[in-house]
Amino acid sequence: MKKNILFLCTGNSCRSQMAEGWLRHLKGDQFEVFSAGIEKHGLNPHAVKVMAEVGVDISTQRSQLLSEFNDIDLDHVITVCGHAHESCPVFPGDTQITHVGFDDPPKLALAFSDESDKLGCYRRVRDEIRDFVMGIEKVLGDH
Repeated sequence: MKKNILFLCTGNSCRSQMAEGWLRHLKGDQFEVFSAGIEKHGLNPHAVKVMAEVGVDISTQRSQLLSEFNDIDLDHVITVCGHAHESCPVFPGDTQITHVGFDDPPKLALAFSDESDKLGCYRRVRDEIRDFVMGIEKVLGDH
C-alpha cells in the first residue's frame, strides 16, 4: 500500500508543487503524493516552465488549501518553507511531520532583472528538491 505524502508550503505555488511533481515522477509507484498551502497563491508559471525543462509536467496541478485534505489519512507531511513549518497544524493520528526548508525562488528572483537569471533561481531550487526527493526514504524512516 502506498504511503500518503503531502508537501506543505505557504501558498502552494512553487516549492511544494515542484516537490509533488518530482515525487510523482520519480517514485509515484511507491507514494501517493499531494501538495497544499496554508494559503492559495495559484500555480507559479516559472515553476511549471523549469519543471517542464526536465520532463516533469506540473501544469495540471492546482494550488490547494491544506483543509482540502482533511479526509485523507496522511502518513507524512513535509513542510518546505519556514512559514508553513511555523504554521503547521497538529494532525490527527500517526502523521509524521518533517521540515525541509528550501529557498523561495520568487523571492530570490527579485534580485535579478534578466529573465534567464530569474529562471536560474528556480532551476537551482528545482534541482535541490529533486536531490531531496531522490533520498526521501531516509527522511521517512520506518514510519
